[in-house]
Amino acid sequence: MTSSFDPIPNIERLIRPELLGLKPYEPIEPLEVLSQRCGVPVDKIIKLDGNENPYGCSPRVQRALADYSYYHIYTDPLQRDVRQALERYVGVGSEHIVMGSGSDELIDLTLRLLLEPGDKVINCQPTFGMYSFSTAVCGGQIVDVPRDSAYAVDVAAVKKAVDPRTKAIFIASPNNPTGNVTLRDDILELVRTGIMVVVDEAYCEFSGQTVAPLVLDHENLIVLRTFSKWAGLGGLRIGYGIFPVNIADLIFKIKPPYNVNIAAQVAALASLADLEYLQGVVRKIVAERERLYSELKRLGFLEPLPSQANFILCRVLDGPSQREGSRQIVNELAKVGIFVRYYDTPLLRNFLRISVGKPEHTDALVGALRRIGGSQ
Repeated sequence: MTSSFDPIPNIERLIRPELLGLKPYEPIEPLEVLSQRCGVPVDKIIKLDGNENPYGCSPRVQRALADYSYYHIYTDPLQRDVRQALERYVGVGSEHIVMGSGSDELIDLTLRLLLEPGDKVINCQPTFGMYSFSTAVCGGQIVDVPRDSAYAVDVAAVKKAVDPRTKAIFIASPNNPTGNVTLRDDILELVRTGIMVVVDEAYCEFSGQTVAPLVLDHENLIVLRTFSKWAGLGGLRIGYGIFPVNIADLIFKIKPPYNVNIAAQVAALASLADLEYLQGVVRKIVAERERLYSELKRLGFLEPLPSQANFILCRVLDGPSQREGSRQIVNELAKVGIFVRYYDTPLLRNFLRISVGKPEHTDALVGALRRIGGSQ
C-alpha cells in the first residue's frame, strides 16, 4: 500500500519561508584556505582580517589543555568553576554570569528569549553583522538606525525608532568595525527607554572601558564579552554574558546543557589565572595599534579612524574609484599573503578593516601598501 504523502517533492514547504532567502553571515576564511588561494605557506600568511590575537593564548592554556585528563566526561552544565573565576575578574556575582560557545551563542540565546515573530531589534549600523543575522534566524525584524558622521550612536534616532514591538537595542562598544566606544551616559539614556539594551564588549580589554557594573542596577541591561580577542581563544569559542539575575536564570533554562566544551572551559580558567601575562599582551597590541595608525596615516591614500579596539578601519581616499581602490588593495595584498577585511556594503563600500598584528606584521603590511600606492 502506498501512502498519498510523498516526502520528497516540495520539502521546502516545511521550512520557515523567511529563512529560505536568508543571506548567510559571511565569516572569514581559515589559514589553510587563504594559503591555497595565494600560494603562500600557512606559516608565512599575515592574517589581519579577523581581529584575532596575533600572540595566541597564554602558555598556561597550552599546558592546562595537555594536562587535563577528563575529556571523556561531560562538562558542568552550570559552568560553576569558570563563572566563579569570572566573578573576580568582572567584579559581579557569578549568579549574573552565563557562558556561551562564543558570545555569538549568547546573542542568539538572548534573542530567542526575547523575540516573537515580527518583534523588532534596533541595530546601529555600521556594526557587527551577527545582530541582524541572529535576529532574522529568530524570526525578528531588524530596524537599522545609522550612526552619525563620527560613527557615534544616534541616541535620539534610536529612541525615535522604538515602538511597542521593539524588544532589544544592540550596541557594540568598542564598535566593530569602527573602533569607537559608546559613552556611558548614552547607554544609560537608552536603558531608560525600558527596552532591553545589549552592550557587546568583545573588545573592551583594549579600550579599558566597561558598563558591566551597571547591570547590577538595571533589569534591562545585558553586557556580552568574549575570550576570543584579548585571551587568544577564538578557535575554542568561549564567551560570557553579564545578565540581570532573572534573565541569567532564563538563559540557563533555554541553553543546551553542555554548550561550552570542556577544553574551552579549561582554557578560560588557565587564562584567568595568567592575567599578568595576558594584560601585557593587550598593552603590546594597544601600543602597536597606535604605531599602525600613524604608519597608515602617512601613506596618503588611506584615512585611518581612531580606534579603541584591536583593529583600525580605513577609508580609501583614491584609486580608480574608491570602491575599486579598496578592492584592488585587498587583492594586491592577498597576492603576497597579507589579508585584511574588505567590505561591500553601502555604508562601508570604500573601507578596509585592518587587525593589529605584531610589529613585523605592521612593517610587512606598510611596505606592501607603499608598493601598491606607488603603482596607482
